[in-house]
Amino acid sequence: MAEIETPAGDLDDVDAVTRAVLTASRLLVAVSARSLAEIEEGVTLPQFRMLVVLSSRGAMKLVALAELLQVAPSTAMRMVDRLIAAGLADRKSNPGNRRETLLQVTEEGRRAVATATARRRAEISAIVQRLRPTQRLALVEALDAFNEVGGEPAASEGTGLPHPLGWAMDFGAGSDA
Repeated sequence: MAEIETPAGDLDDVDAVTRAVLTASRLLVAVSARSLAEIEEGVTLPQFRMLVVLSSRGAMKLVALAELLQVAPSTAMRMVDRLIAAGLADRKSNPGNRRETLLQVTEEGRRAVATATARRRAEISAIVQRLRPTQRLALVEALDAFNEVGGEPAASEGTGLPHPLGWAMDFGAGSDA
């Protein structure tokens, strides 16, 4: 009977799994950053997260947007101001309450989200293609389980957009710097 190949270390080594996930997260952050590198407006990862939320959820008030992104309203306002200056977002009056302002993504902002997402998908696909089929299957099973216990919904299949609050809260949860 052939011996089953297992990763180095104990099968229940939480530290080893944590290190592997942290390493993978560094890779994914690097891929994400590279996907934004060619966007002329110089969008940061936190700003991109904001664009994804606005693109997928539609127009919303600043306070709701800040809450979804888990940032202070003042931080969200600075991010919005930069996106507006770059032509990627804008403000409009709330038709239901003209005293309120809603934030929304522009068509140029939608194109930036689509372009960056396509670049990210292509780079991740190139990495995954270098895995053996059995490794791909194991990775899917492991990541599906990881996402499920972490409460992360699957990425949108049809739109190609990442989940609006995906990219974990590591990406500028308290800062736009």
